[in-house]
Parts: sequence; structure tokens; C-alpha cells
Amino acid sequence: MLASTPNIAAILRTFHVLPTIQTGGRGTWRCISSKASVIFKDAKSAEFLAAVGDKESLSLLGGLPEVVVTGRANVGKSSLLNSVIGRRDLLFTSKKAGRTQTLNFFRVGSPPGRLVVVDSPGYGARGRPEWGALFNHYLETRKQLCRVFILISAAHGITVTDEAMLSSLNAQIQSVDSTCWTLQAIITRADALKTNGRAQIDQIGQDIFRIAPTCLPPIITSCPSKGIAFGIDEVRKSISHACGILP
Repeated sequence: MLASTPNIAAILRTFHVLPTIQTGGRGTWRCISSKASVIFKDAKSAEFLAAVGDKESLSLLGGLPEVVVTGRANVGKSSLLNSVIGRRDLLFTSKKAGRTQTLNFFRVGSPPGRLVVVDSPGYGARGRPEWGALFNHYLETRKQLCRVFILISAAHGITVTDEAMLSSLNAQIQSVDSTCWTLQAIITRADALKTNGRAQIDQIGQDIFRIAPTCLPPIITSCPSKGIAFGIDEVRKSISHACGILP
């Protein structure tokens, strides 16, 4: 059962998160607040660029700063990215884990665009080894990559596969061949938590920093289609800062 609205309000107050107002017509889902980055306001200008399933094709794309989103299979990546970009229909959402099987590139901002958001295949028991190989190659070679976002389910906490991914990303940041990108966690579906939601969120945050000390403070988000949407603007601002668009 989903938490009640008072519990959502308590989470908002506890973590100083502003709710996001949803407006727009069919096919458009704009989440706008006074602090939202201007590049996300024109949702209709967002465009799917390419689905990359092999290492060789990666070199054909480039030019704009990029962020990539990863997470356990069925953690809600597509739903979150649709909300961040401002479109209900840009990324296909499915209840079936493992639907995303390629690195999917989406341009944000009016042509020629301001940045690119990359949706990666979900990891975990239903993931395939070759998807992981492509993702690792992307992290190791992508010069324009600015930030890696890892999604963690508020309801499930950090799973064994989450811990392995966090540890791997943290190790890459600390490697001798230092990376140019930073790491940040996004806690999803916080509105699904019950009365002990604050304690669960606190524990997830502690676990994240224990496993990956280089990780930036996590952003807490809700499921936008199920009541009050929050955290979307924070994700947008983080993306914009990472890509050097906002100071």
C-alpha cells in the first residue's frame, strides 16, 4: 500500500524538498518550479538520438556533454527520465524488467541541443553480461561524460547488485586513470514508504556513503504518476551543474 499524503508531506519537510507542479497537455509532462533549469522548459524539443548496442557505434555520437542513468532492472529509470525531460512518451516504460537493452541517447534543449541524457540497461539478475560490458566500455572511454546517476529504490534499499555497482563506480573514480565524471545516487519512489520512511531514507544514505565515499549527496524523488511529484527539479539542476550549464 502506498503511503498517505501526510507521510509524503512529512518526507518533503524532513528533506527540504519542494513539490513539483505538473502541467501540460497530452504527451507533455512539464514539471516546473522557480528554480528549474530553462533548458528543460521546452519539453517538445527533446529528441531521441540513437540506441547503441555495440562499442563501435559509440564513436558515431558526440559533441554535447552527457550524463548517464543506471540502476537495477525495473527500478523506474524510464519513468523518472520522462519526468525529468518533461515528456510522458519519450522513453518507453514497462513493468517487465530488462526492457531497455541498449544505451539510449536523448538530446535535451532546442537544436542543436544543450546536453544528452543516456538511459542504460538495468543491471541485476535479469540483466545480460554483454549489456554490462557495453556500459563499462562507455564509462571508461566517454570523454564527454560528466556524471553517472545510480537509481536506488526507496522501498527495497540497497540490494547486493546495487552495492556491487556502487563499489565498482567508486573504484573507477578513485582509479589511477582518474575519470572526468562524478557519481550521484537518486533514491526513487520515496512516496511508497510508510511511517518509518525517514529512517529508511537515512539508512540508505548511510549505506551509499559507506560503499561509495566519492558519491555526491543523494537526491530523493517520488513516482510522478502517483500523487505529488518531488525531486524532479533537483535532478534537473544536478544534470545542468554537472554539464557546466549552470554555475
